[in-house]
Amino acid sequence: MASLKKVVIPAAGLGTRFLPQTKAMPKEMLPIIDKPVIQYVVEEAVAAGLKDIVIITGLSKRAIEDHFDRNKELENHLKEKGKTEELDLCLKISSLANFIYIRQREGYGNAIPVLCAKPVIEEDFFVVMWGDEFIYAEPPRLTQMIAAFEKYQTAIISAVRIESEDNLSRYGIADIEKVADNLYQIKKIVEKPMPAVAPSNLATHGAYILPFKIFEVIEKLEPGRDGELWLIDAINKLIETGFPFYALEIQNARYYDTGNKIEYLKTVIDFALSHPKIGPELKKYLKSLKL
Repeated sequence: MASLKKVVIPAAGLGTRFLPQTKAMPKEMLPIIDKPVIQYVVEEAVAAGLKDIVIITGLSKRAIEDHFDRNKELENHLKEKGKTEELDLCLKISSLANFIYIRQREGYGNAIPVLCAKPVIEEDFFVVMWGDEFIYAEPPRLTQMIAAFEKYQTAIISAVRIESEDNLSRYGIADIEKVADNLYQIKKIVEKPMPAVAPSNLATHGAYILPFKIFEVIEKLEPGRDGELWLIDAINKLIETGFPFYALEIQNARYYDTGNKIEYLKTVIDFALSHPKIGPELKKYLKSLKL
């Protein structure tokens, strides 16, 4: 039986939608209250039992490495000031997982950082999770996916329903056939379809349990949209060979896309309102606004 050991988190993008903020700071390090986006992704992987985190970085991404590393100067300062709670938080971050960093040197499209991880992937299957978005769910998204993987032993992609037809053209929408209650076999993924031609309203994105075979497909992949190499094209080619891919509709879930400004702000507000220390005061403030 195949097992999962490694999670690949692509984090090499330039983050141009958040310029000038992301000129020197990775978009994955944008804060959701007091934690960067990528930490939520890492914590989800760790909660699912995976401890080997492969982060694909690029130019101006050193802050990601520093965040998950120890900072002895800061630790000593917190210790001297008696700030034990803050010290514990910092120590916990550095001990979350075993981090492996790979630099993406060139190439465009989200299939490239996945391919960069090939030298450190030794297992039949591995996980990919984007570093600038996540699905908040109970149980956690990746935990639900691993349960399905253990039963079916094949590729799994996380999926959420898109209720508004106007939003279908923002996602990869799956042509599906039902397998179980919230599990569907994928016939094809249609990238950003117009509502009239969308094969369903099930968007497949965010987290992937992929076979090692995907690397060979990416290596032979011809440039697609905008002349770039896209993971969805590699997945569709692998499906065409008969390799089964399933979409798991994540239960009790809310998708947070922090890769664009308005959705990022919505994420911050949601998490701030549910924060035990600042939530009540923020609610009062929002109610006081004359909108």
